[in-house]
Amino acid sequence: MPDPKAFLTTPRRQRERRDPQARLDDRREVYRPGALLPIINQQADRCMDCGLPFCHHACPLGNLIPDWNVLVADDHWRRAAARLLATNNFPEFTGRLCPAPCESACVLAIDADAVTIKNIELEIADRAWESGADQPKPPDRMTGFRVAVIGSGPAGLAAAQQLTRAGHTTTVYERADRIGGLLRYGIPPFRLEKHRLERRLAQMRAEGTGFRTGAAVGDDDLPADRLRERHDAVVIAIGATACRDLALPGREADGVHQAMTYLTLANRTDEGDHPVSPLSAEGRSVVIVGGGDTAADCLGTALRQRAAAVTQLDINPRPPHDRADDQPWPVHPKVYRVTTSHEEAGAPVADPRVFTATTVGFETDGRGHLAGVRIASAAPGDRHPTPGTERTLPADLALLALGFSGPERENRIAEQLGLTHDARGNLTRDEEFATSADGVFVAGDAGRGQSLIVWAIAEGRSAAAAVDRYLRGGTADLPAPITATSRALHAYVEERRPVRALGVPGASPRTGRTWACGRCGESACRASRRGEGCLTRH
Repeated sequence: MPDPKAFLTTPRRQRERRDPQARLDDRREVYRPGALLPIINQQADRCMDCGLPFCHHACPLGNLIPDWNVLVADDHWRRAAARLLATNNFPEFTGRLCPAPCESACVLAIDADAVTIKNIELEIADRAWESGADQPKPPDRMTGFRVAVIGSGPAGLAAAQQLTRAGHTTTVYERADRIGGLLRYGIPPFRLEKHRLERRLAQMRAEGTGFRTGAAVGDDDLPADRLRERHDAVVIAIGATACRDLALPGREADGVHQAMTYLTLANRTDEGDHPVSPLSAEGRSVVIVGGGDTAADCLGTALRQRAAAVTQLDINPRPPHDRADDQPWPVHPKVYRVTTSHEEAGAPVADPRVFTATTVGFETDGRGHLAGVRIASAAPGDRHPTPGTERTLPADLALLALGFSGPERENRIAEQLGLTHDARGNLTRDEEFATSADGVFVAGDAGRGQSLIVWAIAEGRSAAAAVDRYLRGGTADLPAPITATSRALHAYVEERRPVRALGVPGASPRTGRTWACGRCGESACRASRRGEGCLTRH
């Protein structure tokens, strides 16, 4: 470390954003270009290079965070890029879209402000592109094996890039007209400008990955079983795109739409498919039902479309500003956060969110058009409407951002390959990402369920390693950061006993407080109980 006391003397500084109101005049990314350059070295210097870096455990990719922090602090940018790209295929995506559970697990965050890991990662990634450090890596020789990847979201793209670099002839099949999945049509450009996606796809093409758009695997003209016959292995990475709905009175009203329908049309408009979005919020009173990232993306999009008013409903109570007792370090806590979209709406002074609000119905104007959304206060615990608290919010556009419940059942991939679904609606697979069909593997949200982009990339890398082992007869040349059953760092308590921030997975025989290791999933993980961290390799 250049300055071993920097974490004590240097305050945390985040990347600067453009003025919130100025951001509403365009769809460009919200951050000031080059805003990291004057401060990033000092921020990397805040890393304590601690002996047991829990940021490793919180990141499913196993990013070598202290390594590249030290290198950035010393201005060794190309070496830092080599460390970052060794574990993460798409750091320019995670540096913009990941909620940074690594920062929640930073040892410095126990009683101070965490290192700005996400900002440092982003600057390394962007500099790697600018300096030419992130070059195509075509394989030295081909293996002769052919692999099909169904789906082009982050899991499918990560799997395809790893398999191509290992020498397998890999083709990505995407049912949409452009490659990218939710990166393309789900994430607004103010969070990820699409030229960054195009740049990465150009790199993958230069390495040898093939892409087929408009290829709806499972349809009559491209059945999944026939695709399997033409390839030595298949990776299913179709995501969890079955939107949850609300079966409430008035749901059929004109003006009630799924959030992904709204975001997809907005993104297609940005791509030039429409002069104006066919589902615009301009001049309309908008109510967004949901409290997650998709809801926040709808909020930012509606504000840019000049909605007359926007309200976001969250059925959960307003989170505290600090960690709750049952979410101790190093888990990623549910705390009050202001996204860039909420900032643009005036938060925290004028927060557009209504917390502890449950939707009970939709009102129409008598002609079938939405006129209002009926809500009530959600009762603690069961979330049922509290009697006497009902009220109506005026609305002529309601967007349902309630999450997803696994892959869409309408596609016939599972039926054609003889696959099954688990209780949560995800495709069934074993710990090595393999399904009951020989040579067929599942990666990403299709098997894990709705999750974060960093988990999708980790799934893609690990599924690629499993395919590589399958094709090579047991030997593996590719890294696998997780298994299909790995879970995020979390804490749980038996018999609802209070939890304290002990900071180490395992179990205390004295108190009975139980921790589950987020790496191997075992509460009795001996290494974790000794405070060494899980040593299981995935």
